[in-house]
Formats: sequence, C-alpha cells, structure tokens
Amino acid sequence: MGFKDRLKKGLSRSREALNEIFYFGGEVDEDFWEDLEDTLVMGDLGAEVAMAVTDDLREQAARENLRTDRQLRRALSDRLAAEFAPIERDPFDDVPSCVLFVGINGAGKTTTVGKLANAAKQQMIPTIIGGADTFRAAAIEQLDVWADRAGCQLVTRDRGADPASVCYDVLDVAERQHEQLVLIDTAGRLHTSQELMRELAKVVSVTRKRANMPVSVVLVVDATTGQNGLSQAKEFNDALDLDGLIVTKLDGTAKGGIAVAISHDLRLPILRIGVGETIDDFQRFSAHDFCDALVGIE
Repeated sequence: MGFKDRLKKGLSRSREALNEIFYFGGEVDEDFWEDLEDTLVMGDLGAEVAMAVTDDLREQAARENLRTDRQLRRALSDRLAAEFAPIERDPFDDVPSCVLFVGINGAGKTTTVGKLANAAKQQMIPTIIGGADTFRAAAIEQLDVWADRAGCQLVTRDRGADPASVCYDVLDVAERQHEQLVLIDTAGRLHTSQELMRELAKVVSVTRKRANMPVSVVLVVDATTGQNGLSQAKEFNDALDLDGLIVTKLDGTAKGGIAVAISHDLRLPILRIGVGETIDDFQRFSAHDFCDALVGIE
C-alpha cells in the first residue's frame, strides 16, 4: 500500500462523514450546505473555518454552477488546501539547520526524530542527534537505536541532567564535525504546566544563543487528540514561538480536520505527517494530497 493509500485509509473517518452528504444526484440546497458545515465542524476543523469554507464554497457553486459530486469535492479540496499556512523554509532540507522537537508525552517526538535522522542520512546530509529528554530513560534508548540505524552520532547526558546543557553539547560537537542537520529531542510535558513550559523556553533560548545556524522549534502533534491538539498548539506557540508542525498518527482514529484547524489558527506550516510506524509512512506534507484524501478524491 502506497503512502497516499495509507493516508486515505487513515482519513477514512472524515471521508465517510462527507460521503453521507456528498453523493451524485443529491440536491445542492440549503440543507446540503448546513449539513456540510456541521460535518466540517464535527471533523475538527472548528466552527470559524467550517463556516468560512462553507460560505465560500456556496458562492463558488452558485457562480460556476457546480452540481455534481466530483465538482463539489474538487472545489472543497481546493478551498481546504488554501487554509494551510505555506512552508517558507523547510528546516530539514535547508541546511545547515538545528531543529528542536517539542510536544506532550506520547505525541511521537522521539520516533519522529529517529525517522527524520534516517531520512536525512539517506539524502547524504551529515546529521547528528541530541537527546535532551534526560528524564525518560526509554527516550535515550529509543534514540540510540535510531541513531545506530541511521549511522548518526547521539549526544546526550546522564539521566536527570540539565536539558539545556545537552543542547549546548550537541551544538559544540556539530560545529567541530561540520554536521549540517542537528535534531534535538526534548522531554514531553503538559502544555498546562507553566513551570515545565518555562523550563522548555530556557532550553530554546540557550539553543538559539549557542547555535551558529538557524534554529527551528517544531511541535509534534498527535492527530488523534482532536480539538485538544489545538489547545496544546496554542500553549506551546505562546510560550515558544513555534516555526512549524509535524502531525503524527493520521493512520489512527484521526478525523483529519485538526491539521487544518491548527495550521489555519496559528499560521504555522505543517512540515511532515505520519500515517504509520515505518520510515516510509512518514512523509513531507502536501496540502493538496492531504485534502484530496480528506474529501475522497481519487
């Protein structure tokens, strides 16, 4: 099964809901537009985005006489794709670059770092990993496995060490060894804990001051968390001034609309998405491919 097929399968929940109102031969009347708006809201897009998208599509349908299932799905996909913030700089391609990965526990940060390190090495980009999650022993063990698989060096410290010191160390090594991509895993933390967020802000500040390359802070979001994912993203963005997003676990029970909502509300680009456990299930983000899968365009 190819990546697009896995993406379609992962977004089946949203697509099936749309299928109940998008069908060939149905009346494109007021009930249709109300049902569409309700379905988009239930798909985690949020009321504001759902209303704006529905209103725009209604005007376009009247203006261009869109009546068929195919015409309406195509127009909806294009309109949804326009909600995503554009990627002005991809920190995984535009090297030298340092990326700090942040997010709550269980979002998939450590696995994401490992997969990106593996992908970078396959592209012949000299890459080094920083293990700044010094509170969870399993995180370092996980990174060690990924680093070995990718042929990357892992820089970390003993459990309980200051995470900011790990960032300082890995940048020192990267500079000496002329590494082009620095990937730093940080400890998962609840976005509602002000103390933990202040600590993370310190880690980001130290990294930015020490680095001799652009530093990006990327939030890893679990798509299955739904609207709670938007709350997380807002808190992390307020505290850290995020540069982008990675959305994981789109192969689960995700409705898919949360990706649209976060990118729209915070004007943050989605850099990569994950639809499975293997390296091939983790790809760069395409708004049009994502929205085609979301609304059911073959």
